[in-house]
Amino acid sequence: MNFDLTSEQEMIKKMIHEFADEVVAPGAIDRDRNKQFPLEVFKQLSHMGVMGLPFPEEYGGGGADTLSFAIVTEELSRACGSTGITYSAHISLGGAPLYLFGTAEQKKKYLTPICTGESFGAFGLTEPNAGSDAGGTRTRAEVDNGEYVINGNKCFITNASYAKQLALTAVTGTVDGKKEISAIIVPTDAEGFKVIDNYEKMGLNASNTTELVLENVRVPLENLLGKKGEGFKQFLITLDGGRIGIGAMAVGIAQGAYEKALQYTKERKQFGKSISSFQAVQFKLADMAMKIELARNMVYKAAWLKDQGRPFSKEAAMCKLYASEICMEVTNQAVQLHGGYGYMREYHVERMMRDAKLLEIGEGTSEIQRMVIARQIGC
Repeated sequence: MNFDLTSEQEMIKKMIHEFADEVVAPGAIDRDRNKQFPLEVFKQLSHMGVMGLPFPEEYGGGGADTLSFAIVTEELSRACGSTGITYSAHISLGGAPLYLFGTAEQKKKYLTPICTGESFGAFGLTEPNAGSDAGGTRTRAEVDNGEYVINGNKCFITNASYAKQLALTAVTGTVDGKKEISAIIVPTDAEGFKVIDNYEKMGLNASNTTELVLENVRVPLENLLGKKGEGFKQFLITLDGGRIGIGAMAVGIAQGAYEKALQYTKERKQFGKSISSFQAVQFKLADMAMKIELARNMVYKAAWLKDQGRPFSKEAAMCKLYASEICMEVTNQAVQLHGGYGYMREYHVERMMRDAKLLEIGEGTSEIQRMVIARQIGC
């Protein structure tokens, strides 16, 4: 068992760590306050060649592995959760289904601009009446004159305002009385396709979260992604990989909050000495450090299993569940350790606490993760 990162992974970690400190972190508070998408940050990440990091070089990717993707997501999230979720969704939700299920022609046409940063990656699964129960999908795609005609709504979709196309699920028929759900690639500039960006969110305010409205949107039959009727199954596979990204995000936000709390408690003096010298404070910091390290190990294990081509659904659910819950706990404690200053925006930790909450909800709630784990252990 070897816990060492490879020299390439170490290089990526160092590069993104420094980039996060120097470029991402300084504007995080203002971007959150102004709901400003970090477009300039991602232009620089494109130049650095990480926008297609885990995808093959033939499509403009970096040819790296899932663990490298997790490291980049963690480091970006440490500085800014909105930047972290934008990157994670770009890769794991936008690029991954195209890479896993697309034809060679589809990959060349749609995956390449994602890898080069010309387009952001996004996908459309959640609907107003289909969250955890994605089988409740109502968006429909009917064949007419050699094209799919799509009608429906999607909600809580990340990055869609900056995506040139995205894969989405739609009902394409019925089989044995059950909905046949397929995945279809849809250009965002298609006639009848609207992307609405007007959500008022608790956190992750600099990320792009949108509603999609499709009214008689027509796309060629060749835009079917994977096999007809297997869209729901394909997206469940995609979500397994996405949960590694959410786990990495959670580790990053928790690490950022812990670092702020450690620094503050060393500098803050009460009763004539730094509050970090008080055992009550030390125990909080020790628990935070321990839980972050355990979460990181679980994220890395899930990523490693995926890279080995081995089953990883259980571990992905575990890393997402544990990391998101300790992230909420750590950010809460970070605010507490800052006292009144923790409630103030300029000290960062209140933003981190707000950002953390989504991680217990997105890509399968904590309750759904427990269901996935229970099913995997044979319950």
